[in-house]
Amino acid sequence: MRKLLNRELERKTVEQFRSTEKAPFIIVLDNVRSQSNVGSIFRTADAFLTEAIYLCGITSIPPHREIQKTALGATESVSWKYFSETLTAINELKETGYKIIAVEQTEGSVALQDVHIENDRRYALVFGHEVNGVDQEIVNNCDLCVEIPQFGTKHSFNIAISVGIVLWELNKKRLPF
Repeated sequence: MRKLLNRELERKTVEQFRSTEKAPFIIVLDNVRSQSNVGSIFRTADAFLTEAIYLCGITSIPPHREIQKTALGATESVSWKYFSETLTAINELKETGYKIIAVEQTEGSVALQDVHIENDRRYALVFGHEVNGVDQEIVNNCDLCVEIPQFGTKHSFNIAISVGIVLWELNKKRLPF
């Protein structure tokens, strides 16, 4: 077995990425404080051909040295938009037909593996603050809450890890691998 060289990976250029059909997901970051997490989320969004990232509240925006360090250029390929209030972003997404899904531990949340994805729908996936999670007002305005099952002593994953897990699982449900 031989490790592939970068030139053998057939990666898209930024121009090719921008013109390629995207997965029907927008990531909404509700007051995410870590710029390293934001950069990692950009990189993951690029890998999964995510439609866009909405950066809300205290979430930092590109260009920022810490974001760039972990994004490795994904801030150039992935579309993004800033909102001072997360609820404004949620309302805009609802008006344009997105189903709003918070990734949060709530009463009545659905386990990630049990979520049904409709191929003709678009989804906004809301991820919250590293300590406080998705704000209750935002949870109240979501169509569904999804929870990632966990089995250890901790009650949460790092937000960048959560984004990767959720995008992987939802893309598995919509694509024939």
